Amino acid sequence: MSFNSRRLKEIRENLGISKAEAARRLNMTAMGYGRYENGQREPSFQTISYIAQVFGTSSDYLYDKVNNPSANCITIYKSDDPVLFDLIQTYQQNSDSAIRIANYYQKLKNNKKE
Repeated sequence: MSFNSRRLKEIRENLGISKAEAARRLNMTAMGYGRYENGQREPSFQTISYIAQVFGTSSDYLYDKVNNPSANCITIYKSDDPVLFDLIQTYQQNSDSAIRIANYYQKLKNNKKE
């Protein structure tokens, strides 16, 4: 697998942020981030996964394996959103609740379209 630095730049530009802001969001130096974006250095798999999570894309997109930049997973922290965290945890642990939650979500989604 080879990291595609052009895609990193594209994602950053689509977010409308500077290199300095991207580095700040990733808790790294601007110089270090710049090296990734300029293709001078290839980040580790862990770093690419973190970049993808923070920027709302997928590591597969940054590795040039897919053409869709949409995220393929979302991380939810209990401290950031305890209600959503609890909802997802209930969904994962109880198949009856999962079906009811999914059906309710579909009804809400359909009502919103109308």
